[in-house]
Amino acid sequence: MSKNNQKRADGFEQIEEATISTEQFIERNSKLLVRGLLVVIIVIAAIFGYHKFYKEPLEKEALQQMFVAETLFEKDSFNLALNGNINNPGFLQIIEDYGSTPSGNLAKYYAGLCYLYLGDNQNAIKYLEKFSTDDMIFSTLAKANIGDAYMQLGEYKKAAGYYQKASSDNTNLLTTPSILMKAGLAYEKAKDYKNALAMYEKLEKEYPASMEAREIEKYITRAQLNMK
Repeated sequence: MSKNNQKRADGFEQIEEATISTEQFIERNSKLLVRGLLVVIIVIAAIFGYHKFYKEPLEKEALQQMFVAETLFEKDSFNLALNGNINNPGFLQIIEDYGSTPSGNLAKYYAGLCYLYLGDNQNAIKYLEKFSTDDMIFSTLAKANIGDAYMQLGEYKKAAGYYQKASSDNTNLLTTPSILMKAGLAYEKAKDYKNALAMYEKLEKEYPASMEAREIEKYITRAQLNMK
């Protein structure tokens, strides 16, 4: 037999041995393999069932509960929107009952705002920090509102930090100029005039057409004088 034919024969033997070995493995472990497959099917079915028959109805229920609380919030009835009454739950109850749903998560944002407008800044920070979102606008507003709460508490450095993050997360003509102005003022309160100047100059350079930029020169001058 030639060397090439010998190599082919050896190769076929190896393939045959591997095939037999695989068949023997399946035969010996068939029960385990079937059980493993059943486990995978059960897990997939459980996940599907959880979302279809628990999460979706729960979210629908949460949306219905949110309607009244949001309406009260829009009417500036912050205490009632937060705590609810005998007939309708407020945001706090919605968070407790539906916290795992998107509506329950949004209720944390609303609760934070209610506390902020009611002057309870610690709870405002607590609930706004619990709120999580991939929406850049909501994320920006939440950070800016945390900055407002820290300003009310006199923690100006923390406030400035949140304002600066908010101004960087989602840049737009609608919200960024006012947030940059707030950041500059917070840094000034914290006697960090270098960063205050940076915020004011950024506002002047990037948003010259904004309302906040109209008198920005006097803020720039004040920060420069305080740096000397």
